[in-house]
Amino acid sequence: MKQKSRIQTDRRRTEIDLKILQNTPPWDWPKTAGKTFEAVLMDRDAPEADRLIAAELAGDYVVVNDELAGILIGILGTAGESADLRATAATALGPALESADLGDFDDPLDPPRISEETFHKIQRFLHMLYFEESIPTLVRRRILESSVRAQEDWHGDAIRKAYASGDRVWILTAVFAMRWVRGFDEQILQALKSKDPDIHCEAVKAAGNWEVDAAWPHVFALVENSATTPKPLLLAAIGAVASIRQNTDSLEILNHLVDSDDEDISEAADEALSLAGAYTEFDEDDFKDEDSSGWIN
Repeated sequence: MKQKSRIQTDRRRTEIDLKILQNTPPWDWPKTAGKTFEAVLMDRDAPEADRLIAAELAGDYVVVNDELAGILIGILGTAGESADLRATAATALGPALESADLGDFDDPLDPPRISEETFHKIQRFLHMLYFEESIPTLVRRRILESSVRAQEDWHGDAIRKAYASGDRVWILTAVFAMRWVRGFDEQILQALKSKDPDIHCEAVKAAGNWEVDAAWPHVFALVENSATTPKPLLLAAIGAVASIRQNTDSLEILNHLVDSDDEDISEAADEALSLAGAYTEFDEDDFKDEDSSGWIN
């Protein structure tokens, strides 16, 4: 019987490790997870499916660092790599950009996962690459979707151009980007009327993020008719309802969804109510007459 080579054996082990990591919450990943992703991404002879998984997971806040970000940049900028892998690498850079943009590089206790130098390097590279017309459409779309996680001056014009293109996939990217870049309330309201389910869903998320009050009747109706609203759209609408109007009377519509048999819907409603401040903090005085057994004296 012909024995497998060591390389084949190692790759098989890596494939198993990747699938385990893919199905494990990031906070439970071993400390070696990042090195696993690095090894797979740098092995151009590794199966494409493995490299796609590694690229997707490498952007998670738990593992991303300057080294992984550099590898993702290298893949994104290599014309010889597949469009799918380059697009996935672009997407993976988004969370790192967002966390660095929101964080404080001078914080000694909790600095961003990437350095300030790497942060600006990613921004410059994405900006430059986006305007390369030779870049595959999928990759350019993912670059815009990723880069808006840390807003820059060029994003507004890029979003307007994408939205006005008349091309369905570019409109979808534009509406997604509107969730991160302020100043597109009118376009968001237009997109809420789209019959394309993906565009519609992204418009709901954008309306919620920017608390577009004019979107309230539309978003409220989606939650009110929860039995017929498609699940992805309903989940987006639940979050938007709690963002647009946070008074208790408006949020009562979410109460019955907390008891939904669908765990995703129940959790979304519960989280929305919590973020909107609908739950009051536990008050010990309410139970001061209660003994240790739980009975009221």
